[in-house]
Amino acid sequence: MRILHTVDTLREALHALPRRALVPTMGNLHAGHLALIERARRTGAPVVASVFVNRLQFGPNEDFDRYPRTLQRDAEQLESAGCDLLFAPDEAQMYPQPQTWRVLPDPALAGVLDGAARPGHFEGVATVVLKLFQLVQPTFAVFGKKDYQQLLLVRDMVRQFALPIDVIGLDTVRDADGLALSSRNGYLDPAQRARAPQLRAALQRLADTAAHCADLDDLARHERDATQALAAQGWAPDYLSVRRRADLQPPRADDLGAPRRLVVLGAARLGSTRLIDNVEC
Repeated sequence: MRILHTVDTLREALHALPRRALVPTMGNLHAGHLALIERARRTGAPVVASVFVNRLQFGPNEDFDRYPRTLQRDAEQLESAGCDLLFAPDEAQMYPQPQTWRVLPDPALAGVLDGAARPGHFEGVATVVLKLFQLVQPTFAVFGKKDYQQLLLVRDMVRQFALPIDVIGLDTVRDADGLALSSRNGYLDPAQRARAPQLRAALQRLADTAAHCADLDDLARHERDATQALAAQGWAPDYLSVRRRADLQPPRADDLGAPRRLVVLGAARLGSTRLIDNVEC
């Protein structure tokens, strides 16, 4: 595996690769990231992974400065997983001048759920992803479904900008107790880690209930009850919400009980650690 740190060396290396599969990451890799690499390998194209902690998607009081940087360990894992190229630029390479040009996602998609809880987050995500797409020009790009809203946003951006990229979503990889793998799980102390699967359990219960709701008022009541129950367990929820899979808008009456139309999404803090998850229903 080649490790590249500059845009010029990346472009030089890509000349020999007419097809590429891209897996963008912020590093501190775990088994979920390596599953993305494996899925990218199944496209038959050489695999390019990026490791870049993107300042633009962090809010002023978020964890940019303490986000783990583990490039040597990340590179070893990527090489073992069969990655062909690792692009690991610093900020001077990605943003050689202030990034005053930004991608403004559709607020109907980016302004709800995590977009409402983290203003500006998806603007930063869309900007860096579009820049990586321009640099790598992949045939395929692989993203995990744990970041469900991000996946939909990237697909919408690719569609609206007519980019020739097949965006592949991969199911969330979980620990044996159901906790979605996340780089931020490392912030949890042992007692918090033991409680962390409560988020997924709450979403699953809400998903099971949503499948049998009589009407939208009934659904809204169950959302409130689920949020209050999680808060009673010591969490600080941002949201637990049932949405349409297609566009993350609130469901219509005819969505209730229909198969494969809805997804339950949640974000909540356990101590100082913010976790997200989702369950399709």
